[in-house]
Amino acid sequence: MTQIPDRPDNRDTPQGLAFALTAYGLWGFLPLYLKLLSHIPAAEVVAHRVLWSVPVAGGLLILLGRTDSIRVALRDPRMLAMGCVTAALISVNWAIYVWAIATNHALDAALGYYINPLFSIFLGAVLLRERLAPMQIAAIALAALAVLVLTLDNGRVPWAALGLTLSWGFYAFFKKWLPIGPNQGFLLEVLILTPPALIWVAWLVATGESHFTGAVDIGLLLGCGIVTAVPLLFYANGAKLLRLSTIGILQYTAPTMIMLIGVFVFKEEFGRARMIAFPMIWTALVLYTVSMFRQLRAARRAAQDASR
Repeated sequence: MTQIPDRPDNRDTPQGLAFALTAYGLWGFLPLYLKLLSHIPAAEVVAHRVLWSVPVAGGLLILLGRTDSIRVALRDPRMLAMGCVTAALISVNWAIYVWAIATNHALDAALGYYINPLFSIFLGAVLLRERLAPMQIAAIALAALAVLVLTLDNGRVPWAALGLTLSWGFYAFFKKWLPIGPNQGFLLEVLILTPPALIWVAWLVATGESHFTGAVDIGLLLGCGIVTAVPLLFYANGAKLLRLSTIGILQYTAPTMIMLIGVFVFKEEFGRARMIAFPMIWTALVLYTVSMFRQLRAARRAAQDASR
């Protein structure tokens, strides 16, 4: 992967599209890999995801010559504190996702990532006082109703879906305030998580509960670094070379693939409630997408008028 210059203007590029599609494709197929680790507790899998992501992300930054900002971040208390927040959120997100795939809740995982863009809009309205368009309000209401349908049918809240939505939504929100590049930010997060991950793995080894034994399990756990770091790095670089609207459309690729794998590969039951709830979510996402395109067109029009 070569160094990518900052994007001079807001346009799509073939390189950016290739990076983004690769990232979402890898995320979409990730459940197949995680299913192979379903016999290993989620906390142990997450610890190894952290540990083996460090050499992948660190090696890339050394190759690109972008390590200076990491040293600055590690010496800056404010940046380090913000990095601790995003690191905690991404670790929670990983743990829920690993658990969901291992326990046959892939469809809940897909639902969580479908809802996420709508939750981001909600966060913007609540925390940043952003004004919601009528279509956005309708989209959020539909998503809430879909969750209610699933809750009433199952007799419980779909915690896995909501946990993924909340953890990733807040992660993305706080990530915006982290004053460091995306690749450097990811390395900072896994470096922060490395000490607790090492302690946990050492404890498992000392108590004889470690699964880091046998060629197959060792290989799978080592591979966690690649399947964790590589899609994030592809996404971080692809997002810089695509328009926001393009990224907004492409983000539905991964949960769609997760849903299809859950139904056709893992044989999870779609069920009546999901047959009602998922179309409601898809309708909400159509409303969200239409509203997003309208806002982008209005912004471009305003910019053109201001430049005259």
